[in-house]
Amino acid sequence: MIVPTRFQTFVAILLAAAGSLHAAAKLNLVTATQDLAAIAREVAGDRVSVESIAMGYQDPHFVEPKPSFVLKLMKADLLAVVGLQLEIGWLPPLQTQSRNAKIQVGGTGYMDMSQVAQILEIPTGQVTRAMGDVHPLGNPHYWLDPDNGRRIAKAFADKFSQFDAADAAFFAQQYADFDKRLTAAEKNWEAKLAPYRGRKVITYHRSWPNFCERFGLQVVDYVEPRPGIPPTPSHTLEVINTMKRDGIKLILVEPYFDLKTPQAIARDTGGEVAQLMPSVGGVKEITTYFQLFDYDINLLVNLFQKVK
Repeated sequence: MIVPTRFQTFVAILLAAAGSLHAAAKLNLVTATQDLAAIAREVAGDRVSVESIAMGYQDPHFVEPKPSFVLKLMKADLLAVVGLQLEIGWLPPLQTQSRNAKIQVGGTGYMDMSQVAQILEIPTGQVTRAMGDVHPLGNPHYWLDPDNGRRIAKAFADKFSQFDAADAAFFAQQYADFDKRLTAAEKNWEAKLAPYRGRKVITYHRSWPNFCERFGLQVVDYVEPRPGIPPTPSHTLEVINTMKRDGIKLILVEPYFDLKTPQAIARDTGGEVAQLMPSVGGVKEITTYFQLFDYDINLLVNLFQKVK
């Protein structure tokens, strides 16, 4: 019988310890946005490490790449993206630089959450640059419908279970609890906005189709003449005339757009500017998916009451 040396025994112990540490290590999820991270945490519990790249106060179309983002992606087991080309201007080079095969498009850890969501504003016909920054695959702000949040959460629970089969029952229970709480919250949100169903509004950018369709608001026009194109004097006058003609009193603006033009329009029409948050983290008090809707819906109700 061959007796192992003291060194061989030591190496074997180290390898066994390393294996145990690896087995006990959490899954590491990186998301493109804080919204996806917030939904993921609802089902991840303490079994998955979750962090995002873009912050909620940033325009998710334009995020400045940083070396730290590459380091995050190098360590990721999973990468979840909004998709529909929302991140096309900044995320693909980071994925490539990470050299992490799991999170490349088509990899085992790559998750395009638009594949499970209801997508609105899918263009028909040819899309050209003359139309502005139109998303040729549809509007990417789909998380602003709670039902899409539910679909995203289910996709996370299923994916976590694939990577960590031992905790599949835990993830299923986390999702069931999230679904129950979201259903109750939806009833509350719908009740708050019920008196204002059909109310016409102006928005700065096309961030709100899913939100407005879900809660019964009607978007009549945009401060941008075309997506991604800054306001022009002629279009601004058109918006003013539309608001006066239709008695529209509310302009919805994302936190990363200049308020100068919306405020000028509001002064000219007797309206109000509502700086709604399209994302978790838009302001420091919004740290969860539920708080995002609480914040926006309470703000809308207060302003609708003010501009009767």
